[in-house]
Parts: sequence; structure tokens; C-alpha cells
Amino acid sequence: MAEISSLGYLCVTSNDLDGWAAFAGEILGMSVASDQSSGSLVLRMDEFEQRLRIETGPEDDLVAVGWHFETADTLEAYVRQLAVRGISTTPGDVALTASRRVEQLHVCTDPDGIRHEFFYGPAHAARPFRSPVLRGDFVTGDLGVGHYVSAAKDYAKTVAFHRDGLGLKVSDRIRAPLMTPHGPIPFDATFFHTATGRHHSFATAALPFPKRVHHIMVEVSDFNDVGLAYDRCLAADVPIMMGLGHHPNDGMFSFYAVTPSGFAVEFGHGGCVVDDRTWQVRTYSQLSDWGHAPPAAASAHR
Repeated sequence: MAEISSLGYLCVTSNDLDGWAAFAGEILGMSVASDQSSGSLVLRMDEFEQRLRIETGPEDDLVAVGWHFETADTLEAYVRQLAVRGISTTPGDVALTASRRVEQLHVCTDPDGIRHEFFYGPAHAARPFRSPVLRGDFVTGDLGVGHYVSAAKDYAKTVAFHRDGLGLKVSDRIRAPLMTPHGPIPFDATFFHTATGRHHSFATAALPFPKRVHHIMVEVSDFNDVGLAYDRCLAADVPIMMGLGHHPNDGMFSFYAVTPSGFAVEFGHGGCVVDDRTWQVRTYSQLSDWGHAPPAAASAHR
């Protein structure tokens, strides 16, 4: 049975491309370039020509995710599996395929309005990636770009689509109160991994949020880069959604900064990798075993 290899790329639309260029380059440490044909931002993290794409648009939200397959045959077999499961796809046209910098892709849309683009053949850059600010590297490669977490309109339907439709594997679940500046709210989330095993490439949660996506995550290889990025956020007055902390389910040490589009980027280190031969799905009763408090809540306890 054909499986998704990894989460290959993410695409956002925004009215503030200048803000995104500064945030992605100066704060996160990505390489930022402009697509000459469209004016979109092309963000690099590694040898891929494009890991994130920021296009001009009114939504200020995540609009598309790219799922990577290692071969054309695996991609085609997977598309046939989707049809059997009742999910129809359409081939990406020439313009879309070129903008994603891949050889071939197929497209469908999930219950929350996020477009899923199944692809193979990502373009590799001619020059090695060098971050302007990181001490280490972004953790990508076989594990993909990172992860994203959606704020589901219909939680049960979104879980079923990704588990039963796309065939993603459940890593674990969290059912716990989520601290916000206005007090705790119920939080129910399911985390999914792909074949290469990043603890989650996708998660969805039943929580009120004005965007399709609550956050995207990028991971770095050097522990110090998390603290340095946090300091850069403070120095640049970038709003912090959740401060430094640690997740018990994936082992990530991280913080959450608000992007120019209003959702967050989780910037982290130390996420675990799932081995399906030994992994056990668990339900956790806390989102974080320490930290990750909103700034207002953290200040109240000083």
C-alpha cells in the first residue's frame, strides 16, 4: 500500500509579504527570495528550492500543504487508493506545478478548506543552504518541512479524513485544558505521522481559532537556536503566543511566535521520531509538562 513519505512544503497567502520576509529571514533564519513571475516569497530551509511559499492574498492563512512521495509510481498508486476511498483528486496544471517547483502533483481539498497537493520530484537548489542567523540547521530531510496544526470546523470529520482517507497514522492524542490569556478552555487534539516518522506532520484540534491553521512548526538541530530565536522575537517586538516550554508527547522544547498572518510558528528542538514497530498510541492529559504559558499568564505568576 502506497504511503505519504513526508510533509514536503507549506503555502500561505498574506497581505504582508514584507512582514513575512523580515519574519522568515531575520527571526526564523530562513533564506528568502522573490519569485520573479508572481512576486511571491520563496523560503528555503535546506537543499529544496522551496519549503514555504508566501503568496499575495486576502486570507492570511495556510491555504495548501504538499505531501511528498519518493517516486512517480508511488504517487500514482496513492492517487488510485484515494479514489477507492472516495477522495477525488485533480492533476495540478502547468502553472501550479511550476509554482510549487515539483515534477508532478495531484490536488484535493479537506473538510476545513485546506488544499492537499500530493507530489513527487521537488527541485533542488544549485547552491547549499546557509541560514543567515542559525548556529545549526533546520531538521528536515526525510522528516519533511515540519508540521502544521489545524483548528477543525468539524473535529470528527477532520480526523476521519486524514486517518481513513489520507491514511496518516495516529501518533497519540491530548485531552486537556488549554491555557489562554482569558483562562483555560477544553482542548482535544489528535496527532498524525507519515512513513518517515516525524512525531506529527499534521495534527488537528477542537478549539476556537479564527484561522484554518493554529500553527506551523519548524525544528532546529541546535538547542541554543531556540533561545536565540526567542530573544530575536523579544528584541523585534514579535508577539509571543506561548512562551518557552516542553511537550510530553513529542518531546519538543519550543515557543510559539505570532506570524504576520496572525497564526503562530512553533520554533522547536528535540522532537522524537516514531518507529511503528514499537510505538504505542497514548492519550495525554496535558499539552505541556512545563512552560508554554501565554505571556500574560506567565507574568501573573511572577
